[in-house]
Amino acid sequence: MVVTQDNPGRKTLELTVTWEKLPDDFQLEEKPVENTGQPLIAGALREILELRGFIGPRMLIASNFGICATVNGELVIKAPDWVYVPSVLPAESRRDRKSYTPNLEGEIPTIVMEFLSETDGGEYSVKRTFPPGKWFFYEQILQVPTYIIFDPETGLLEVYRLQNGNYELEFPDAEGRHWMADIGLYLGTWRGEKEQRAGYWLRWWDEAGNLLLWGVEQLAAECQRADRERERADRERERAERLAEYLRDRGINPDEII
Repeated sequence: MVVTQDNPGRKTLELTVTWEKLPDDFQLEEKPVENTGQPLIAGALREILELRGFIGPRMLIASNFGICATVNGELVIKAPDWVYVPSVLPAESRRDRKSYTPNLEGEIPTIVMEFLSETDGGEYSVKRTFPPGKWFFYEQILQVPTYIIFDPETGLLEVYRLQNGNYELEFPDAEGRHWMADIGLYLGTWRGEKEQRAGYWLRWWDEAGNLLLWGVEQLAAECQRADRERERADRERERAERLAEYLRDRGINPDEII
């Protein structure tokens, strides 16, 4: 694939993009996550999809996971905080994937998310020279249809859609959410606590606008329903006992009443 970038007043820049298998002995650079909140936010997004039975065997949903392309002969690897690929080819072995090369191993990711941190703001980088910036990589090299940038500190959620080869900011609906057609759910922000982390989270809502609950929330809701059912049963029993006592006071055996 050849990507052409036109810059007014500058020479046209052509990038040759190929999709090549990594050598078996290639050692991916391992970078620690920048804070403990990032994997929690990513895991919470996946959890709902698992509970709904959405994730199929051919899908790839991962976090901090290397996405590869070869640009002008140079290997480029970006590890988004959350990525969704609708269909991938079966892995060559039963070992866990260490990386993913689109077109060679399956489809292009349709959703990529980056969570802002205290670093240099590379999520917005349009740097074209090696190594290219994240924005440029997702927009011009991979051409990912949806690029999402989320700030866990402020709750700011930016959703960009690829239109005519460039990302355009999408405004949320009246509820502050964005429809993710690939997944069939709305994405939005929510403030609260999970796994001892208090702050902003990304959450899923169904088409009717119902918030989809995490497992711990579902368990709490079930416990509340069970408590209400016990309370209702207790009230019914007390009512029956009062009625039986009333009948006995009037010489009527309640056990003989059919």
